[in-house]
Amino acid sequence: MARLAQTAGLTDVQSEILATVRQFVDKEVIPRAQELEHSDTYPTDIVEGMKEMGLFGLTIPEEYGGLGESLLTYALVVEEIARGWMSVSGVINTHFIVAHMIKQHGTPEQKQHFLPRMATGEVRGSFSMSEPDLGSDVAAIKTRAKKTDDGYVIDGSKMWLTNGGSSNLIALLVKTDEGAEKAHQNLTTFLVEKPEGFGEVAPGLTIPGKIDKMGYKGVDTTEAVFDGYKIGADKVLGEAPGKGFAYMMDGVEVGRVNVAARACGIAIRAFELAVEYAQQRKTFGKAIAEHQAVAFKLAEMATKVEAAHLMMVNAARLKDSGERNDVEAGMAKLIASEYCAEVTQDSFRIHGGYGYSKEYEIERLMREAPFLLIGEGTSEIQKTIISRGLLREYKSRS
Repeated sequence: MARLAQTAGLTDVQSEILATVRQFVDKEVIPRAQELEHSDTYPTDIVEGMKEMGLFGLTIPEEYGGLGESLLTYALVVEEIARGWMSVSGVINTHFIVAHMIKQHGTPEQKQHFLPRMATGEVRGSFSMSEPDLGSDVAAIKTRAKKTDDGYVIDGSKMWLTNGGSSNLIALLVKTDEGAEKAHQNLTTFLVEKPEGFGEVAPGLTIPGKIDKMGYKGVDTTEAVFDGYKIGADKVLGEAPGKGFAYMMDGVEVGRVNVAARACGIAIRAFELAVEYAQQRKTFGKAIAEHQAVAFKLAEMATKVEAAHLMMVNAARLKDSGERNDVEAGMAKLIASEYCAEVTQDSFRIHGGYGYSKEYEIERLMREAPFLLIGEGTSEIQKTIISRGLLREYKSRS
């Protein structure tokens, strides 16, 4: 698709990276996504291919063996991958967030210990903030780390870890007793190293198994249960207890740009499928694309794809420039996820009865799109973030 979701002002290197990824997606991901998704099979060969291309180290600085590319480059790569299969983008998304947090906030020793191996994909990250009863109230975290003479002991349960079983590093947000009046200042991020797999993977740490989901298959989503898990004080991110909430929010901010990018990728694919089917399927003697009702629907879908893409690119560029982008990231995530759901449903309707068949790709997209309405904060959370930012910017002087 040459017309939609083009990005102006890219460097030759960025254009080359995106062309390589798109070729990989068209050749290796799209032809296999249906089979792997329906069987809920982890895409091992695809992940190995991403390792070879250096995608796990895309934003890690060159001094640590990465490519040193921008958030914009990463977001555009995610858009291309999600166009092929959203689950594959999930494999690198939480990894990227953890690498970003270590790069921005880790000690020199933590950076040197983790980033070179994260760049090659030898160490793969997962991100753990949510809990079974938590919802969006992050300050109400119950999982606790108690300080001891030689480190900490962690007890509690975490929920919704993408790559929980396949990762070997967890960025874990828990409660610590820092004596602060504000609840979020008593939260600390730990860097938990563990073996891959399920069951009791380390003394005091159990990954029970994969959560069976409506969509987003293939990639493993898990719980993590900590029961007397011992960890050293040197594994506190930045060796800064009480700063975990701020560090996690920085990670979530870039994560929202990447959820927006995933939503753009799915919406692009849904449009591609619809516009192709509409020109092949005939009713009343002509292609359904020639019927005004369908033609107008395609026009609306394409406009939503373009708008979401542009807002995602704007949010990424703002972050890359060093400016605050919480409002823009929230806007991008809000509009991209909502438009993704709408475009996917419109594509489903254009497919008619065939859209309900598992033989058609749009059936899978219909189950994947709703996840993006929730991931990295619901639409309601985004509206809260956006409105607070606007009121801060437009504060009344009366």
